Amino acid sequence: MTETESLEKQQQHKSSNGHGLPEAEREDVFDHSYKEKEGPKPPSSIVWRNVVLMSLLHIGAAYGVLLIPSASPLTLLWSLLCFVTSALGVTAGAHRLWSHRSYKASLPLKIFLGLANSMSFQNDIFEWARDHRVHHKYSETDADPHNAVRGFFFAHIGWLMLRKHPDVIEKGKKLELTDLKSDKVVMFQKKYYKRSVLLMCFFVPMVVPWYMWGESLWVAYFIPALLRYTLVLNATWLVNSAAHMWGNRPYDKTINPRENAFVIFSAIGEGFHNYHHTFPFDYATSEFGCKLNLTTCFIDAMCFLGLAKDVKRGSRELVQARLQRTGDGSHRSG
Repeated sequence: MTETESLEKQQQHKSSNGHGLPEAEREDVFDHSYKEKEGPKPPSSIVWRNVVLMSLLHIGAAYGVLLIPSASPLTLLWSLLCFVTSALGVTAGAHRLWSHRSYKASLPLKIFLGLANSMSFQNDIFEWARDHRVHHKYSETDADPHNAVRGFFFAHIGWLMLRKHPDVIEKGKKLELTDLKSDKVVMFQKKYYKRSVLLMCFFVPMVVPWYMWGESLWVAYFIPALLRYTLVLNATWLVNSAAHMWGNRPYDKTINPRENAFVIFSAIGEGFHNYHHTFPFDYATSEFGCKLNLTTCFIDAMCFLGLAKDVKRGSRELVQARLQRTGDGSHRSG
């Protein structure tokens, strides 16, 4: 081991030790021991129900775009607020809090993020976090739920239209998920997930503009509810697809995840993906803090208000050591 690697290992252990788990036992660290099974791949099985539902959803969203000129400015502002809220339920909630345990949240903040996550309607927190840990531990292999090696369409939306690869199911069952099972907010949302989705993803976005400022229910359903929901879905999916294919790799050129400017914007800070897969414990998912990273700004604001604490961060020494050792030379400070 070189001096640079030794420094990096010491710093990473110090940064991730706040999780209460040894680095080797963290479920979001890539498992180099995993080997794909030899021989032909199992046949793909299409989930036609999902194909039909996803098709109808996007047709409805396209129709919602046509209705935008007829919507009131307040309805459009409400749609933006719903977009950001539901996106935070994924980025600050299911992703950075529950999947990676990169900071600690108070009960009121957990409840808000749980409701916001139901507004995003991307599977309950428990399933989302479990699959995301599998994604990190077996990234770009058969055990990765949205393996980008299988192409853009599969990584973006196709993985939801096919039965999971047997290795995804097998590895998911073996993960240590005690923290999720003991979290009352996670398990409450899991128990009442369908009802919470109907309320938060569709009813609240639709009824508020109708009741508060007289928007038509037709417009309120297709724009703040359906179109907003579809945009949040695709923003999240771009992290799995575009951010694994296009962009630079300043921290680790040996892995697929990239720094992708468009995904940074559309997914409110989740596009610093080469950094994130290199340092998955870092609450900011970027070395640049709040810069172009609305989710990090939100978490920082929650810390200021006393609703979050114990954020985990990669030290400057750790980042510099890693980009010098494995980066592609494209790094720019700030």
